[in-house]
Amino acid sequence: MILGSVDAIALAFNVFNFLRLASYFPQIVAVERDRQGATAISFSCWAIWVGANASTGLYAWVKLADANLAFISAFNAACCLAVLLLAVYKRALTPIRRAAAPD
Repeated sequence: MILGSVDAIALAFNVFNFLRLASYFPQIVAVERDRQGATAISFSCWAIWVGANASTGLYAWVKLADANLAFISAFNAACCLAVLLLAVYKRALTPIRRAAAPD
């Protein structure tokens, strides 16, 4: 069977979205394990990804009536938000840990 161009695009979209969804878990684990305040996490970058995914989900839902794309985008936004909030939490705890650490 030979894939048409639309089928190939749909296949690529699905494969890369699956890989993207799978990639959030190791990032969340890395942030959770970090003991230095998750300083490698860029708040602005992850906030932009939250906004981009959330707005894509809303656009897909409202303008395209595409529930699948809306769900995928909303899930991506939620995962990005989880990374962002966990990093904010870890960074907020860091001064407390430094102050409590023995000299």
